[in-house]
Amino acid sequence: MRSSLLDKKGGITSCPECNNSRLIQDSERGELVCQNCGYVISSNIVDNGPEWRAFDQEQRDKLTRVGAPLTWAIHDRGMSTNIGYQTRGLSGGKLNPETQARLYRLRKWQQRSKVSNSMDRNLSNALNEMIKISQRLNLPKNVVETGSMIYRQAVQKHLTRGRNIQSVAVASIYLACRQCGVVRTLSDISESLDITKKEAAKNYRFLLRELKPNVPKADIELYISRIVNKLALTGDTERVAMIILNQVSEMKLTGGRGPSGIAAACIYISSQLTNDTRTQGEIAREAQVTEVTIRNRYKEIVNLVDFSIHI
Repeated sequence: MRSSLLDKKGGITSCPECNNSRLIQDSERGELVCQNCGYVISSNIVDNGPEWRAFDQEQRDKLTRVGAPLTWAIHDRGMSTNIGYQTRGLSGGKLNPETQARLYRLRKWQQRSKVSNSMDRNLSNALNEMIKISQRLNLPKNVVETGSMIYRQAVQKHLTRGRNIQSVAVASIYLACRQCGVVRTLSDISESLDITKKEAAKNYRFLLRELKPNVPKADIELYISRIVNKLALTGDTERVAMIILNQVSEMKLTGGRGPSGIAAACIYISSQLTNDTRTQGEIAREAQVTEVTIRNRYKEIVNLVDFSIHI
């Protein structure tokens, strides 16, 4: 095959007979055919797609040809093999006791070999806890992957010695949520593993100080949307709260203040303006702040912002 007919990756781009670039790939026959002259350029094309039919993207991801992808959420990145617990062979017959005993010993040593040292055991326990958190809080996959990378960095720098594995895992997941833009409070994540917020916050500050990660500023609009959904407020209330937040941000009143408190105060003011009234206690409970915080932020905003909103 002439080099002019190949692209940079070695793929065929034109017909060697008529130099036509319009080619048809027949996946059923595994052939590459020229649309102009009908010349069969190749007859042994390998189909790299799924082996089964799929009707949506989720099924396409599950029915891949090569099995599960590599992931940082498993201590060995998912590259190890597992010996099953089946007691029957391929022909359907039951295995004899000697074979079952041999498989039991192989399975036991295979499991021991996956966590052969203290670092692997630490990672295995911590990553399992992270998976539990993600399942209980319905976190996206990228948060778990990011949290796993953060915890691996902490293990490599020997930062987990003398610290509770669960509390460091909670701090890693919260840091991953901040980096991925997923709104979850530290209280939500710590409660999922029965860890106190004080202990989780201490380890979070420790990771920030030692790892020095790039943590973006919290998006207060996401906090407003989350609180509005929990309180079942109207769309007008959310829209007015966003307008108030924009005015507050332009006046630089959000600096040095917690995003939950600012969001709660904007929602409280908005609910009063739209007659979609909620008490400070209801908003504080969903925002996980105190009523005093809402009142302080409320007074700051009302005294400095001029409200002229038309709904």
